Amino acid sequence: MTGLFDAEPVRAQDAPRRRILHLDMDAFFAAVELLRRPELRGKPVVIGGSGDPTRRGVVSTATYEARAFGVRSGMPLRTAAKLCPACVFLPVDFAEYRRYSAIFKQAMRAVSPVLEDRGIDEAFLDITDVRGEPEEIAASLKERILAETGLTCSIGIAPNKLLAKMASELDKPDGLTVLGPGDLERRIWPLGVRKVPGIGPKTEARLAALGIRTIGELAAVPMERLQAAFGRAYGRFLHEASHGIDEEPLVTHWEPKQRSRETTFQEDVGDRSEIARTLAALAREVAAELAEEGCVARSVGIKVRFADFETHTREKKLAAPTAAEAEIRKAAFECLGRIRLDRRVRLLGVRAGDLSRIG
Repeated sequence: MTGLFDAEPVRAQDAPRRRILHLDMDAFFAAVELLRRPELRGKPVVIGGSGDPTRRGVVSTATYEARAFGVRSGMPLRTAAKLCPACVFLPVDFAEYRRYSAIFKQAMRAVSPVLEDRGIDEAFLDITDVRGEPEEIAASLKERILAETGLTCSIGIAPNKLLAKMASELDKPDGLTVLGPGDLERRIWPLGVRKVPGIGPKTEARLAALGIRTIGELAAVPMERLQAAFGRAYGRFLHEASHGIDEEPLVTHWEPKQRSRETTFQEDVGDRSEIARTLAALAREVAAELAEEGCVARSVGIKVRFADFETHTREKKLAAPTAAEAEIRKAAFECLGRIRLDRRVRLLGVRAGDLSRIG
């Protein structure tokens, strides 16, 4: 971008105007479950694992009523139950969520074919060449999704992916936010730095130590200072992100890099025969997914997490690319043989990597 590194950085609204839409379904898993269990509306509901908070598992999502108690995605179910004893816990039903995901993404593709799939509950859409005002396009899309699924979503529209994603978070749930000229300083700069996708808790803490807590404060720091503190690449990212600069295109096609399966045992396992049976089952699932997608793997790896959370990984390069269950299983067991099983095992995983498509 011309002038990107000048003393006065070019802001996103000065660049050629793209119109990027980010759609994020509201508490997606929980919302789907509430369609099936309308009697739970207005109650704190947690979706995760087997739906039993006395067993191992983590929160996949929670209703906004549960979030008010501090329940968050990725939290152990046991912790969620302590924070909110009144929560209703339900198991994850990925098949049903994928069905609804396909419906709302088909509605998005009817607006524009340039879609970047970001997961089961969100996607980007390039509406630069779509006729109409952005608010009208978004409102129409929200109405169609509500009519076809009974679910609400939040939409953000901005000149790039970074700002569009941030915009979709500003007015949740059921929000519609369009960022235009002047909104960077007015609506984005007052936010905390964690609102920037790509800034996690560790970076937040390091920035706080430098006296930087808001995006606006981050934008005021010279890029050279950020690069000195965080490295050349990440320092540049922090500088550009705080100024709303993002030229990343929408990725409409993803080539798979790896496929994996893992399981956390409900009780730590010391029985080697059970570990072996589980490893074989995981290898079978990975091989089946490769075959279904028409892919072959050039490497196989495993992950073993012990009861004390110490985690070991091993990998084996294959003599030839394969999707054969027997070959993947054999490689996984060879990897397992290179790990000393001197403690009970909490988690076991199998990964097929360095993928390529057949033909």
